[in-house]
Amino acid sequence: MGQGLTGKVALVTGAARGIGRAIALRLARDGAAVVVNDVDSTPHAQETVRIIEQGGGRASAVQADVSKVADVKRLFDACFQKFRRLDILVNNAGMMFTKPLAEVGEDEFDRIFAVNVKGTFFCCQEGAKRMAEGGRIINLSSSSTALMLPGFGAYVATKGAVEQFS
Repeated sequence: MGQGLTGKVALVTGAARGIGRAIALRLARDGAAVVVNDVDSTPHAQETVRIIEQGGGRASAVQADVSKVADVKRLFDACFQKFRRLDILVNNAGMMFTKPLAEVGEDEFDRIFAVNVKGTFFCCQEGAKRMAEGGRIINLSSSSTALMLPGFGAYVATKGAVEQFS
């Protein structure tokens, strides 16, 4: 395990699987304690924590839906209850679907913007209020914002908004 982030605490949204898990594992390998967030209370989040702990790191799984402001506040509260600080916030949680704009329903539009835009915004806001001196917020976007792929309109609109926060 590396020492570069020893004493630092990272919160990674959507960290139970995929890119989020890889980010959480790397931060832990570099010495950070990691809050592993997932929208569901799944075994995947606990598995990520187990992997980190087996490698000698510290981690905690916290279920929270970042599209809900109350859940965001609870997520950050849990981070501070467990580790007493926050140095790195990685806004990775997101959802995606591909569908022609003419076929995107209101519920689909509302959900993708709630998770990808609202979730990132309110996590940034909460992070800005609580971040330790010298802390960092990292927002993930997508290369698809520049590709103009068919069916990606709603998704890339959300990632374009995330880029503007950054």
